[in-house]
Amino acid sequence: MTPYDAASPQGPRALTDSFGRTVTYLRVSVTDRCDLRCVYCMSEHMTFLPKAEVLTLEELDRIATAFVGLGTRKLRITGGEPLVRKGLMTFIQGLSRHLASGALQELTLTTNGTRLAEFARPLAEAGVRRINVSLDTLKPDLFRALTRGGDLAKVLAGLDAAQAAGLKVKINAVALKDDNAAELPDMIRWAHGRGLDVTLIETMPMGEIEADRTDQYLSLTALRAELESFWTLTDIPLTTGGPARYVDVAETGGRLGFITPLSHNFCEACNRVRLTCTGTLHTCLGQEDAADLRAVLRTGGSDADLIDAIRVAVDAKPRGHDFHIARAAAPAVARHMSTTGG
Repeated sequence: MTPYDAASPQGPRALTDSFGRTVTYLRVSVTDRCDLRCVYCMSEHMTFLPKAEVLTLEELDRIATAFVGLGTRKLRITGGEPLVRKGLMTFIQGLSRHLASGALQELTLTTNGTRLAEFARPLAEAGVRRINVSLDTLKPDLFRALTRGGDLAKVLAGLDAAQAAGLKVKINAVALKDDNAAELPDMIRWAHGRGLDVTLIETMPMGEIEADRTDQYLSLTALRAELESFWTLTDIPLTTGGPARYVDVAETGGRLGFITPLSHNFCEACNRVRLTCTGTLHTCLGQEDAADLRAVLRTGGSDADLIDAIRVAVDAKPRGHDFHIARAAAPAVARHMSTTGG
């Protein structure tokens, strides 16, 4: 089937939920697979999805294009690790037609950086202008432990390649009380010294893992207070479409973001929904809500049927998530972050 043409609807009604929030940002997971096994993200011995359950790249394009036609201005490609998906660059090159038409404002990517040395330049050539790289430490031994075998040198080489290709890079670091808390100021200095923004993220209770997240939870409200004991942090109105709140750091000359789903709920202005690689649409990161768009596609649904299913799902978007950290408590949602799309 020919991909749906985002330019064809004549002034489609905005994709707005029942609380008046307009969805303009879609995160698209292209795979649940990853070449790392970060301890806070997934179990060491993950069972990945069979190929038949995963949407083809053509199916993913059709859904993403329907969202663009409904006013989505930003697409973020995620995983798992998106760069392990065979054919990904063809998929991204196809989506770039929406950049060329002006229907899409930004096409971007979140990656662990291990394959950026190979893909940075093709991404830039396809119209990607900035990327997020997940990186929690600059210590090779700790990186190997946190990722269960990862090679920090590959990520650093990927960062070099990304900057050489002209990509703007933001580092995403999960704040872990027992592992990297003391290192975070040095990481921020290092990143800002390279011209990279940094966003710190509180650990989120998603999916069953071996560790107890209670032991690693670090409130970013408390961390910010610590940073302000030796740095000057000034709130700025910057928004990149996501939930981070940003500050300028006078002493380093860089920007620092805080994503605080536990210490400060960010749901009131949420403009995001997430599509899993199986075609499940989640309108809230921290709820078990789900709409099966794969079923619409694979039972012969038309583009109109797909759009109707998307509208019904977004209309039911919850007011907010139920994340909390408590010892021995079950995760807020059973699915792992690697299957949700970041």
